[in-house]
Amino acid sequence: MSDRAWDNFLIAAQGGQPDHTPVAVVADCGFIASAFGMNTLDFFLYPDRWLRAHLALMQRFPEAVFLPGFWVEYGPAVEASAFGAPAVWRQDEAPAIRPLTLPLADWRHLPRPDPYADGLMAFALRRLLNLEQGGELPEPHRIRFVAARGPFTIATHLFGATNFLAALAGGRSEARIAAGVLESLTEGVLRFLQAQLGCLREPWGVMLFDDAVGMLSPGLFEAVAGPLLERIFTTFDGLIRVYHNGTPCEHLLPYFAGLSFEVFHLSHRMSIAEARALIGPDIVLMGNVPPQEVMGRGTPQQVAEAARECILQADGTVLILAPGGSLSAGTPARNIDALVSAALY
Repeated sequence: MSDRAWDNFLIAAQGGQPDHTPVAVVADCGFIASAFGMNTLDFFLYPDRWLRAHLALMQRFPEAVFLPGFWVEYGPAVEASAFGAPAVWRQDEAPAIRPLTLPLADWRHLPRPDPYADGLMAFALRRLLNLEQGGELPEPHRIRFVAARGPFTIATHLFGATNFLAALAGGRSEARIAAGVLESLTEGVLRFLQAQLGCLREPWGVMLFDDAVGMLSPGLFEAVAGPLLERIFTTFDGLIRVYHNGTPCEHLLPYFAGLSFEVFHLSHRMSIAEARALIGPDIVLMGNVPPQEVMGRGTPQQVAEAARECILQADGTVLILAPGGSLSAGTPARNIDALVSAALY
């Protein structure tokens, strides 16, 4: 990616007006491995191939910012594995999580992980350290953002979405246990993000992925989620904070406006115009071209039309143009080109 791409992104993320609409893309293991014809397990197993793929991607699309950038991730397994959930490794897919089969009363005994020792967090941190301080990452590249899944999404991976949300919305005893779990998970997320930042030479920001928050009612958000998310965001005051929530959650956008983050990566199922009206003027929107129906399976013309509609709906307010989620495996390069072209021209 070019310095100009980063400059435009940073100006927009801080609420300024860049030269043109910046483009940002969240690219995970599934997309990158498929783009370079790699088996997903090989993508994890061979660090040299992993790095070559990331560098080639950034060289191919210099006008796009890839977030979080050189992302050391194993699907959803990094965070959940540190809390004791086993990862399920399939032959050519990102790992999945096998939920814990603990009775509700035992949830309170969830461990508080050491990110340097527990689960795949330890591998992710060592990889970051080797890249940033071990000489593996070629000049002038830097890893600018760190990332983690948020406490609510981790909880749904650990216990199953239905089980956890039912407990959180249940009677006083169940809700107290679920809230205690979220406190432990929040502490674990903070430790992991802080450990990642300690690996970087020039960190600029933090990205939090927590789709599960979008399934909460306004009452539960105010009582439970809001304070925990704010604790995470305020810990990183001074950095650019990007919150990804790919769940349609129009009912929560007015509450998001009160949280301390700069950029909201939203679901493509919400329009830019609607989101802007609900979240207010201060948070920068990032989105929201459909990642599968348009980016993955559409034509370049359809991508360009969807992108121009997002820019039009922004109505002069700051927008970071992006797919409304991670790029899906098999997304053609020409569609990313079309996204970039729509922003440039």
